[in-house]
Amino acid sequence: MIKVLSDWYNRHFSNPQVAILAFLLLVGFVVIIYAGKTLTPILAAVVIAYILDGAVEWLQRYKLPRIAAVALVFGATLLVLLVALLFMIPLLVKQTTQFIIAVPQMLTVGQNVVMLLPENYPNLVSQNMVEEILSTIRTQVSSYSQQVLSFSIASVFDVVAVLVYMVVVPLLVFFFLKDKYLIQAWFTRFLPYERALVKQVWVDVNIKIAGYMRGKLVEILVTWLSTFIVFLWFGLQYAFLLSFVVGLSALIPYVGAAIVTVPVALVAYFQWGFNSEFVWLMIWFLVVQILDSNLLVPLLFSEMVNLHPVAIICAVLVFGALWGFWGVFFAIPLATLIHAVLNAWPSLNRTMPEARVV
Repeated sequence: MIKVLSDWYNRHFSNPQVAILAFLLLVGFVVIIYAGKTLTPILAAVVIAYILDGAVEWLQRYKLPRIAAVALVFGATLLVLLVALLFMIPLLVKQTTQFIIAVPQMLTVGQNVVMLLPENYPNLVSQNMVEEILSTIRTQVSSYSQQVLSFSIASVFDVVAVLVYMVVVPLLVFFFLKDKYLIQAWFTRFLPYERALVKQVWVDVNIKIAGYMRGKLVEILVTWLSTFIVFLWFGLQYAFLLSFVVGLSALIPYVGAAIVTVPVALVAYFQWGFNSEFVWLMIWFLVVQILDSNLLVPLLFSEMVNLHPVAIICAVLVFGALWGFWGVFFAIPLATLIHAVLNAWPSLNRTMPEARVV
């Protein structure tokens, strides 16, 4: 057994470049696990800089100096965020408030529907079963109400932190864009001279993650706009809020689309009941979801993230359990990193004497 472990170690870690890559990956994961919350503004700034850097490089192709391109892209981004703060966020807050106020009425309607189940389906549903269901719903609603209240109280104390982030994150984004090559050169100084494997993995991951983040932003915006048009056309209540949630659901591949269908269907049912408007709304909503997954996603991410759906779902579950929202957001980039490392590892081993097949 010891010989097997020794041979495995010599085959995979005897090369200095492999050891360097493994050490850097280990340090990176340890830092994120133990200092992830502290580094949240930096991570957020890195994500935003990744997304905006493509526009900066595109402007540079037209002979525009980098500082001018950074200033133009950064200024346009701040303008869009200002418009969002002045117009979109108040509308989201208003519809969210209206939705929370309407929840008790929805629960009453839902309770009446459930109470009729024993009469309509006596062979399938009993009165005791209905009472257990209603008791569970009341317990869950009470729990969620306490969570919302505690979140509201806690958010009051986080206002200062949010205001600090609103200043710190834009500054970090600006300097990440402006001094991109200086920062990369500074980090490179601490790496060994022989770093071919690290460079190979970095180039592969950098291209794929940057493209993924920009494509994901486009997917969120397109999905949000298309569902908002559908909801507005049918006159669905809370159209802006629900379409916003549908857009954000694109962050969670496969699972997000299934989860977000539930609130859309519930609001439509409580507004119209089970009639033709409900059916047609759900049909058009499913059409948008199908076009997103079968047309938009392949168009944006073709050859960019070559991962099996099982690997993507596992990454979302694992990293989401570890780091919550940020784990879900970075699930595919982290899975891409692991995939790139696994692809690069055997290619190096084949050049090693122990790995050659005679």
